Amino acid sequence: MARFDLTDFEWGLIQPLLPNKPRGVARVDDR
Repeated sequence: MARFDLTDFEWGLIQPLLPNKPRGVARVDDR
């Protein structure tokens, strides 16, 4: 589970770049 030791600040920079956000909400219109 602790593959990435990121701070909340780093997550804020990286999350928008991720194709699927595990900690985000499940978007239905993502196709």
